[in-house]
Amino acid sequence: MTTATSITVRVPLAIRHRPGRKTVVSPMGDGVTPVTTRADPALVKALGRAFRYQRMLDEGRYASITEMATAEKIERGYLGNLLRLTLMAPDLVELVLDGRAADRVALPALLEPMPLAWAHQREHLLSDGPTRRAEPDVRIEA
Repeated sequence: MTTATSITVRVPLAIRHRPGRKTVVSPMGDGVTPVTTRADPALVKALGRAFRYQRMLDEGRYASITEMATAEKIERGYLGNLLRLTLMAPDLVELVLDGRAADRVALPALLEPMPLAWAHQREHLLSDGPTRRAEPDVRIEA
């Protein structure tokens, strides 16, 4: 008669909580360093959708934002807010995608009306507090 035996396998891993997802980080051998990103998945997804919707408008797939919102089954106002993200300064988009703006910029702040001029956008989004300017601020509104 044989006795029951069991085998225990231990795999060293760490589960790290990231905004919106779980990441399994295994020990890396051979001197390879893991690629880490602090990019907020919600921001990245919103930017991706914004540029996709803008491309669809540019290609003439939809005649208007209202038509696109109906076809995509999303609110027209939200679609307009997303499309405003395509007018962000390229360096700000890069900061968001690289995860370097995660501590300072959140999706609700990006969906708010923001200045048209890229220099004013940088001041508006990256400053620690609201700044007062003597000249009137031109804002993008859908």
